[in-house]
Amino acid sequence: MEKLNVNLIALDLDDTLLDDERKISDKNVEVLRRCAQRGIYVVLCSGRAEDAIQPFVSLNIAALDSGRFVISTNGCSIFDMHKRVQIYKRTVSSDVLHYVHTEAKKMGFETEVYTPDTIYYSKETEWTLRDVTMCGLKGECPEDYEKFIDKEFLKMLVPGEPEKLLVLQEKLKKDLGEKAVIFTSKPYFLEIMPPRCGKGEAVQWLANYIGIEPTTTMAFGDSMNDESMITKCGYGVAMCNGNDYIKKIATYVTEKSNNESGVADFIEKYVL
Repeated sequence: MEKLNVNLIALDLDDTLLDDERKISDKNVEVLRRCAQRGIYVVLCSGRAEDAIQPFVSLNIAALDSGRFVISTNGCSIFDMHKRVQIYKRTVSSDVLHYVHTEAKKMGFETEVYTPDTIYYSKETEWTLRDVTMCGLKGECPEDYEKFIDKEFLKMLVPGEPEKLLVLQEKLKKDLGEKAVIFTSKPYFLEIMPPRCGKGEAVQWLANYIGIEPTTTMAFGDSMNDESMITKCGYGVAMCNGNDYIKKIATYVTEKSNNESGVADFIEKYVL
């Protein structure tokens, strides 16, 4: 295969750039640093909030202009780390938040909403604690959660038993239609996102913002929350350890897994 013309690389974290111990391999860091030094934008693109992404930002990359941007909360927010400002934001309306929370409670679920540094939940459970632990953020239960969600938030998450979540997901998709984007990022996390919002839309916006052709963007991902950037970027690359559907719709599939520095292996062979 010929060398690919790439000006921006968007990278999912969990099960993509991170290994199963949630670490970035030295090989991945070294190859991404080489990309940034060549002026290729390296953009972490995660379902996590900003503060939960920061520990994975290599200072040697972030210090460069081509490593300054982070896409968080599955594409609801873009942060410029040099200016320390949010340059892009999409939110879920309060009426959708209340509707989802009501329907989730009927099925025995609790719900969560996010700020850049805190996960707020309606009640502490083993599932809400799992999310707090995975993200490395603070967890808090507001005294009046239903009043708390009167304002808009970047997203709502319903954590819980996967089979029951599928039933809720089907109902919410039918009832809300185009009022929200709904998917499972992991089998036990049901995500409620703003309409027409996703990682792919955020990458396209960022490409336009920094003045590069969308056809020269590349995305690496493994799961359903990566679908939009896998299909909307110029080159969609699925991890070989990823979801079968994501591998089917991707332009390319890595030869090595997230535990084998699959991102670095692909970039070395086909970009650098």
